[in-house]
Amino acid sequence: MSGAHPPLTCKDVKKILAALGFSPRPKKGTSHEQWVKQTGGNLFKVTVDCPNAPFSQDLIGSMARQAGVTKKQFYAMLKK
Repeated sequence: MSGAHPPLTCKDVKKILAALGFSPRPKKGTSHEQWVKQTGGNLFKVTVDCPNAPFSQDLIGSMARQAGVTKKQFYAMLKK
């Protein structure tokens, strides 16, 4: 595990998604949360499963791809 990419908590991921302009969709009775953002006719949807926190690097990479950014960009939003 590198210091540049530590595990993220659910709170961290929600903060990153909000900084990227995503907003949460209403929950539908599951532990999964859907965060969405519409940009230039494209809909980006990120699924966050808080009971799996802290998130593995693979899962963080997957959420970053769903958000349309690199893992490096995803982590950079945590500092904003």
